[in-house]
Amino acid sequence: MSEAKAGVMEMKGEVRFLNLICIVAAIVFLALAVLNALFSGDFLTTDNLFITMVCLVMALMFAANPLLYLKSEGKLPIPFMKRPAALTAGAGAGASAPSAPPLLDARGRAVPPDVQSMVANMKPRQP
Repeated sequence: MSEAKAGVMEMKGEVRFLNLICIVAAIVFLALAVLNALFSGDFLTTDNLFITMVCLVMALMFAANPLLYLKSEGKLPIPFMKRPAALTAGAGAGASAPSAPPLLDARGRAVPPDVQSMVANMKPRQP
């Protein structure tokens, strides 16, 4: 059991390190785009626009992975996105919160009752 926990902690450290490398690379490419815009003589040439666009696309590619990781961990607030019902029901005073959130499939549809019973049977029983 402790070996599994150590493996998970090691993976979290690796993910943090890789996300840090991606963020640094994205900042470097953004800096290169800004430096190209500031120090080029005539910015609107084909070469300068191409170099700027390449730097910006590379910065986007390196920034996408850490942003998607933060979104999957729930640490990145996304504006204008509805919150899950479990969070909003608990926040309101006097609102009766359901015992468990409804079971949904990958597309957000309700899972049929027979699948719900199979999932309930697979969950470990708490003493």
